Amino acid sequence: MVWYKGNIHTHTTKSDGDEEPIKVTKWYKDHGYDFLVLTDHNHRTMLDYQEDNSTLDIPLMIPGEEVTLNVGDIPVHINGIGIERVVEPIDAKDVVSTIQANVDAIRQAGGIASINHPNYKWAINHNHMIQVNGATLIEVFNGHAGTNSYGSKTKPSTEEIWDKILSSGKMIFGAATDDSHHYHDFDRRKANPGRGWICVQAKSLTQDDIMNSLKEGDFYSSTGVELDNLKITESSIEINVREEGHCEFTTVFTGTNGRKLFDTDSFSPRYKIPNTEQYVRATIYSSSGAKAWIQPKFIG
Repeated sequence: MVWYKGNIHTHTTKSDGDEEPIKVTKWYKDHGYDFLVLTDHNHRTMLDYQEDNSTLDIPLMIPGEEVTLNVGDIPVHINGIGIERVVEPIDAKDVVSTIQANVDAIRQAGGIASINHPNYKWAINHNHMIQVNGATLIEVFNGHAGTNSYGSKTKPSTEEIWDKILSSGKMIFGAATDDSHHYHDFDRRKANPGRGWICVQAKSLTQDDIMNSLKEGDFYSSTGVELDNLKITESSIEINVREEGHCEFTTVFTGTNGRKLFDTDSFSPRYKIPNTEQYVRATIYSSSGAKAWIQPKFIG
């Protein structure tokens, strides 16, 4: 099994990005990405190349679309990853029914569904998501400045929303993404590439293997923390954090309802999974401000 780095939320001039698709793919290739999903709004963006693209210097391209609509004033944005055709957005009149209808449509089109930036305009919370079936991913981090990933004094962060969904007994994996739109002017207020990604452990760099690993949760999400190894079994979680300059790292193991179970500053944290929790997951904090999220292991 090999680690492959990718971004699954990317925009181009085919919707509201400011660069054409082929140049976007080149940016990601030049910055060490192995695979990429272009997710223009209500558009399945396909590059203009022959079926054999082995000679092109671009990442593995997996088809995608950000299925986008508003329910009244509430935005509902869901990525369809690996879809075989365009998915037309469905307005089912209320938030939960609309999310469910579009998740179903994405799956019928051969894709997996990722719930995008739940805190964008504070649109989607855990009460909505607990009622939805079939979504594989939820964005625990989104690099767009307007998506409120860290919450507020009165609103939960996307990580807290994730824990509330998991604590209900519903499995869903946490993704970090760019939601990139701007490729020329780099500024904290711009939606630039390179801010959030996933590292997938897969048998090979093919669409089928990457998709299978996403479905199984065989990946971690990051804004800058890199791992040399990750092993999750029925009884333990073992992590090897890659050293970076003079950075220090703290790994926090989290259980039901987001409760902190254990933390350590080791570069090789180990945790024996107790049978008293519904699930256990881990978050790694770097002194640089970067983070990584390890997918949850449900007990039993």
